Amino acid sequence: MDFNFTSEQQLLQESVERFIQDEYDFDTRRKLAGSDDGFSRDNWAKFAELGWLGVSFSEDDGGFGGGPVDTMIVMEAFGKGLVTEPYLPTVVLAGGLVSRHGSDAQKADIIPRIVEGELMMAFAFAEPHGRFNLADLHTTATADGGGYVISGHKAVVYGAACAGKIIVSARTGGDVRDSDGVSLFIVDGDADGLSRRDYRTVDGLRASEVTLDNVRVGADAVLGPVGGALPLIEEAIDYGTVAVCAEAVGAMKVLHDATHEYLKTRQQFGQPIGKFQVLQHRMVDMFINYEEAKSMALMATLRVDDEPAVRAQAVSAAKVQIGKSGRFVGQESVQLHGGMGMTDELNVGSYFKRLTMIEVLFGNTDYHLNKYAAA
Repeated sequence: MDFNFTSEQQLLQESVERFIQDEYDFDTRRKLAGSDDGFSRDNWAKFAELGWLGVSFSEDDGGFGGGPVDTMIVMEAFGKGLVTEPYLPTVVLAGGLVSRHGSDAQKADIIPRIVEGELMMAFAFAEPHGRFNLADLHTTATADGGGYVISGHKAVVYGAACAGKIIVSARTGGDVRDSDGVSLFIVDGDADGLSRRDYRTVDGLRASEVTLDNVRVGADAVLGPVGGALPLIEEAIDYGTVAVCAEAVGAMKVLHDATHEYLKTRQQFGQPIGKFQVLQHRMVDMFINYEEAKSMALMATLRVDDEPAVRAQAVSAAKVQIGKSGRFVGQESVQLHGGMGMTDELNVGSYFKRLTMIEVLFGNTDYHLNKYAAA
């Protein structure tokens, strides 16, 4: 199998990595994370101008005809810069759902606006009690006239604070945790009855608690089949998991390189501490964990378009390795940097925080290990 990127993918990789290197250093990222929005709208406009927002959408929908590998390239580079712009919730999760399962009218209304940088979106799928069970929904959507009335509470909705539209999962039938009876709805971010409590997450991103109190939507707001949307949600989460696996690989690369450079310059007993054999062994272990994570992320990326059973197994296997490797690389980097590895002034701690959040996002290591074993 040929693992080399195409010429277009190489250009994409060079473009994103050049932006991260020249315009997204750690001090800049820290300022953006502390701003009101938590990201730069100017950067978002630049993402659109450079074509990154449309790279994963088909040409028929107004994109540039890329695929999962292109998304992997972008997300890995974003991981190197700890990018805070809402690419994952807008393009990968919500945009991906619309592109794969939206009606022609929904695609025509939403995808071009995402590609042009005019519309940001969020995907509200989790609830406070649901843990990692995507079917555990208390949010309800009741048929009313020609539309639906939605009520419920959605937890940790990334990107909701800036979202013009939010895709909401709700139960239109069945009991709590039933696989049947789950539906998806596209809701305006400023709809009557929708309220948010926005907050900053541990890793510097933005999430919201979203409450829907008798929010009315029309029949044209339904995304996918009524009562049969759970497979669509599972698919979207798998695509999101693959994307954050690639992001984690980028973060691990930075931690490994930064630690390697530190060991070459930090002096102890009259020589660089990188000459101590025990620390060399630990650097080798970090490199091995990074390479294992990179291989598994690529494997999952190549399998994400397969049939659901194959896709889910590959995604869980990758998430397990990413969780283990991310924790190991992050902890080793902090420890080898010593006490300053825990300070806010050094980027090591911020990368470790992001890797820790990725380990929990979309199912932690134990969840995916059990899921893989059951499969």
